[in-house]
Amino acid sequence: MRIVIIEDEVLAQKELIKLLEEVDAGVEVVSCLRSVAQGIKWLASNNGRYDLLFADIELLDGQSFEIFQQLSIDTPVIFLTAYDEYAIQSFKVNSIDYLLKPVEPQGLKNALDKFSRLNERRLNISLDDLQTLIHSKNKPYKERFNVKIGDIYRYIATKDIAYFYSDDKATYLVTHEKDRLIIGQSLNDLEVKLDPSLFFRVSRKYLVHIHAVEKASKYFNSRLKLKLIPVSEEEVLVSRVKVPGFLEWMGQG
Repeated sequence: MRIVIIEDEVLAQKELIKLLEEVDAGVEVVSCLRSVAQGIKWLASNNGRYDLLFADIELLDGQSFEIFQQLSIDTPVIFLTAYDEYAIQSFKVNSIDYLLKPVEPQGLKNALDKFSRLNERRLNISLDDLQTLIHSKNKPYKERFNVKIGDIYRYIATKDIAYFYSDDKATYLVTHEKDRLIIGQSLNDLEVKLDPSLFFRVSRKYLVHIHAVEKASKYFNSRLKLKLIPVSEEEVLVSRVKVPGFLEWMGQG
């Protein structure tokens, strides 16, 4: 069984390889990829060299879903993530395994056994269903934030937020009224709690509201440069692999 791992954390790669070797001595890890860009490049030129993919959802430059949107891949995929058991059980019904991190040996063994029983049957991955469930998790989208400023707590409605950004391991929200406030949640956490029709993760550092995007201009290397309202303190670029999804998002509604 030839396996490809798509995981941005090197330690997590090594731990998964160790578990795979313990569970099944016959597996061969043919490549470890750390980003959407690496995944697209390697998988596009190595079709047929692997039997099974393990893919973490959150990668260095976006979500692994983008790889499957860019490429036509019929190889079975086992997704890795920190989301809840509700999502995991839902995907098992659809014959797509979905392992909670940190991965447990028995769960990994069950996933490999399931793959073996498929007898090389190719799975039809519904990315729309995956993303919908990841974002919703059977819960309403976040409508407000309670932000602590010194000894004061301030209520901020989500509709009043223009964008979120990360800087030096901190996360900030910027309101349409140009307030800039630090919050105690990562962009990864925020991305799954906010309505995806209103907010888009344009890069690792920025999560923007649709009404904050004044314009998007072509930029070199097939990227887009955004002008936000209020104006951001630095350039905000949409990576090449995110451009199709961003343009589709901008055209919704």
